[in-house]
Amino acid sequence: MGLEIENELRKIWDRIPTEPNVVNKQFDINSCKALLDLFHVGKYYYMVLNVRTSTYEFVSPEVEEVLGYPAGELDFFTFLNLLHPVDKANLLNYETATEKFFQSVPPEKLFKYKVQYDFRLRRADGHYVRILNQMNIIQHDNQNVRTFLVNTDISHLKHDDTPRMSIIGLDGEPSYYNIDFENIFKPTQQVFTRREKDILKAMASGLKSQEISDALHISKLTVDSHRKNILRKTNARSASEVIRIAYDNGWI
Repeated sequence: MGLEIENELRKIWDRIPTEPNVVNKQFDINSCKALLDLFHVGKYYYMVLNVRTSTYEFVSPEVEEVLGYPAGELDFFTFLNLLHPVDKANLLNYETATEKFFQSVPPEKLFKYKVQYDFRLRRADGHYVRILNQMNIIQHDNQNVRTFLVNTDISHLKHDDTPRMSIIGLDGEPSYYNIDFENIFKPTQQVFTRREKDILKAMASGLKSQEISDALHISKLTVDSHRKNILRKTNARSASEVIRIAYDNGWI
């Protein structure tokens, strides 16, 4: 079954054009890890997948804590065999949607989107865990399409089997949440007002309400009101939870 789904994925990925030739020069795997350690919601590992060759060029050692396999034992074919049978079709749908989306993105914006979707993987002990897969392109040319992947165990957060996929715009690009595979590119309405975004960024920088008030030249009462609205819109219970949610969704 792993070979069958690999062949189907190859058909999807073979449609990726050989142009453009671009590299994300700002990408630094060590900086990414520092942020992941700070904001992630569960145990995770990260990888570099070359889509052109269907190979993992790097797998972090944390994979053993999440799945029970040493990093050196996890190649792409093994990964496909660990997928829950129901989620194999979902993966093909996710990747078809991803390929179609990036065909529509201009070269200079390839790095400004994060794709995320979930599936189940079988651990070494035989139990399944639900994984949130997050992907960002870091290189695209005729020889290589390298993606940085983060796989997080979200078994404690999601308990239903409904497939969900979102494409998160970074640096002001639009986002597409809970994509309908029949209507892939339906933009999601903005979650926050411009002022709420300003306050959210200030919160992420560690500023308190009075400091935000001074920086934005608005009253502390106004800042507190905006903070309450941000909590309400994200269903968060604390500032740290708001920041984590905002980071996961590319809002900051």
